[in-house]
Amino acid sequence: MIDMDVVDLSRLQFALTALYHFLFVPLTLGLSFMLAIMETVYVMSGRPIWRKMTKFWGVLFGINFALGVSTGITMEFQFGTNWAYYSHYVGDIFGAPLAIEGLMAFFLEATFVGLFFFGWDRMSKVAHLVVTYLVAIGTNLSALWILIANGWMQNPTGATFNPDTMRMEVSDFAAVLFNPVAQAKFVHTVSAGYCTAAMFVLSISAIYMLKGRYRDFAKRSMTVAASFGLAAALSVVVLGDESGYETTEHQKMKLAAMEAMWETQPAPASFTAFAIPDMVTRENKLAVEIPYVFGLIGTRSFSTEVPGITDLVKSTEERIRSGMIGLAALKAFQADSSNSAARVLLASHQADLGYGMLLNAVSKDPINATNEEVEKAAWMTVPDVPVLFWSFRIMVAVGFALIAIFAFAFWRACRRKLDTRRFLTIAAWALPLPWIAAEAGWLVAEYGRQPWVVEGVLPTFMAVSHLTTTDIWLTMGGFVVVYSVLAVIEVFLMVRAIKKGPDNVEDPNDLMPEPYERQPGRALPAE
Repeated sequence: MIDMDVVDLSRLQFALTALYHFLFVPLTLGLSFMLAIMETVYVMSGRPIWRKMTKFWGVLFGINFALGVSTGITMEFQFGTNWAYYSHYVGDIFGAPLAIEGLMAFFLEATFVGLFFFGWDRMSKVAHLVVTYLVAIGTNLSALWILIANGWMQNPTGATFNPDTMRMEVSDFAAVLFNPVAQAKFVHTVSAGYCTAAMFVLSISAIYMLKGRYRDFAKRSMTVAASFGLAAALSVVVLGDESGYETTEHQKMKLAAMEAMWETQPAPASFTAFAIPDMVTRENKLAVEIPYVFGLIGTRSFSTEVPGITDLVKSTEERIRSGMIGLAALKAFQADSSNSAARVLLASHQADLGYGMLLNAVSKDPINATNEEVEKAAWMTVPDVPVLFWSFRIMVAVGFALIAIFAFAFWRACRRKLDTRRFLTIAAWALPLPWIAAEAGWLVAEYGRQPWVVEGVLPTFMAVSHLTTTDIWLTMGGFVVVYSVLAVIEVFLMVRAIKKGPDNVEDPNDLMPEPYERQPGRALPAE
């Protein structure tokens, strides 16, 4: 039987390190392209203020980049330390994108980051601009390969189980690369990163404006952030809809849990705007539903049903029974590798082998599990509905709030009226919103996949290493201490760089207006 304490602690440790790491990733993704936009304007116009903008935001990018790299590397080591059987079972597929990411994207990114910071006075304007774009491309390519690996965990295509090696192996690498779930996750994730960077620039610039500092610098930065952020925020909605549609196709249980849809509704299904899902009674309390909306979003038709949780559990029971046959055939094949009948039977039930593995958590003899054990294993495939339901709604609500903020900022920028105190205050306080949405989105994506570490292929509880709870508590405590120190360093460096302002990153002889000093009796307009 599986030691579930080890499983739960391993999941908790990986969740802590992953969520912490993703505090840095979206800002890196978006800020790299914003630097390229600012430097492009500098090269085209020759105005030093745009060079100053590129260098100042580049310093903040560099601090964030360093923390992102240091926390990301430890995550990859955990696949070997805490998830050894996962690495053995699917490493042939999962390891390839990670290796390509390190060779193609990370080295490209890291190399040109150095040239970006130290090449300003050693390269021509155009050459340095090319370097900045290569940094941005490398950063986003890095995300692409990581999300190809993650997308395969959500939709394991292009791979088959080899009973001779007892591992999943690549059968079609092109299918892994062009996995529709991975592609949808990539464009949605990078767009969210662009939103994060735009809000970061908008908020810090708004703080400068409120304090009456670097007004010309702040106005230009806010203009870039407003236009870039609005385009990104609108893209997030469109691309998020595509990601949701892929979930309808490939992860029906996750989708049903996100909507707390316990029973299958007539097509098109209603969208539940508000509810209190109850995992015990398996019903929603105080539900407020909007007719047709969810069916149209989820299936893009008026006639296609979205199956509810109860019906999905029933179909899962059938797959578990098929997996039991597959496990029996696998056992016979292991006993006699020349048993061709066992190989043929295994091949016909191979797709459900992972479902049969679920029984390892509830039965001492999975091949001969009882009906009650099969039913219990089937209900294990239902993730925590209230967590997914509310995480998804938080993400969506914040997303629409960001659209409103960027749209208003863009409108004010077009009218050259970015200096109203009320708007600047809202922009400053909106700084954490993109991170809230991003973390909620990853909670939906990863927690919603449970109990699978690879959807339908390998249960999470079977993927862990042979560790003790003491081992995990010690390492998790170490991560908490080290990451807390890194968080303090990150905040300290960021705040210090922001307080020093853009004048600190440029030669003092460069053309730049003096910091704005508010005259007695003069204040920012309220409206």
